[in-house]
Amino acid sequence: MITESGPVRAGSPAVSSPDPVSSPCTGDWAALRTGSDPLLVALLPRRSAIVRSAAGRSSHGQALAANIDIVVVAVSLAAPLNPGRIERLLALAWDSGARPVLALTKQDLADPADADAARAEVATLAPGVDTVVTSATTGAGLDVLTALAHGTTVLLGPSGAGKSTLANALLGAEVLATGAVRAQDGKGRHTTVHRELLPLPGGGVLIDTPGLRGIGLQDAADGLEQVFAEIEQLAEGCGFRDCGHDREPGCAVQQAIHTGELSERRLASYRKLLRESDWAASRSDARNRAGRTDQQKSITRHLRATYRFRERQQ
Repeated sequence: MITESGPVRAGSPAVSSPDPVSSPCTGDWAALRTGSDPLLVALLPRRSAIVRSAAGRSSHGQALAANIDIVVVAVSLAAPLNPGRIERLLALAWDSGARPVLALTKQDLADPADADAARAEVATLAPGVDTVVTSATTGAGLDVLTALAHGTTVLLGPSGAGKSTLANALLGAEVLATGAVRAQDGKGRHTTVHRELLPLPGGGVLIDTPGLRGIGLQDAADGLEQVFAEIEQLAEGCGFRDCGHDREPGCAVQQAIHTGELSERRLASYRKLLRESDWAASRSDARNRAGRTDQQKSITRHLRATYRFRERQQ
């Protein structure tokens, strides 16, 4: 925990929660009881949070960072572009309540024509998102990215995207470890193994995160509306309000695909991510209903025990 007098290691049993989303995470503001045994006694309400679906079969989400202002999604130009992953990360960023920025990294390692093509493709994947082409080696784009990174900024992206190298460039020092990537696919090993909050030279703080292999969406419908804004807008012109954008007559979305305005891959990605988000939301609702049922059963058992005790006393 960072305090006015510097970093402090504090216990957190008083604010721990069985729900990982509600447990303390990097970026949280907290009340601290000082002394020989520092202890977190309360978490302040969050104004934003990046929440993904937890790994495994748990229906809980996992908070990656809290109270963030900017989410920088790092995408390497030295590796094949993965549109689905970019859309997924942007949905996660938009749904957090923060503002996403796309950083196309490793410009110095990419063929100029390929870099231009990648930027053009990314523009169709990220409507309304600032995109910056960067190189931590040459310094290209870092001034623009520094101007966009204010308040609390978090870096997201897969291993090998150059997050730690980019973070060091923004921090102005070799603070974070970096590693090489495999030439055949641009993938790297996790050099960042935990989330870390670091002060930026021009003010604000930076949160670096481990490379994300599994990026499950947790009820991210609002974020998906932002990422696929053109599909949401086209859907308003469909002949039916509950149009499934398949074979319904008067479907504006299918018409846009027929004319080339919208790609079939884009619609398929939207459907896939929306199904995943809705499924995670339904699991969470089911868990909450089960929790309420268990609580009600506990109250009922207590009342019955009280009544039996009173009857025995008469």
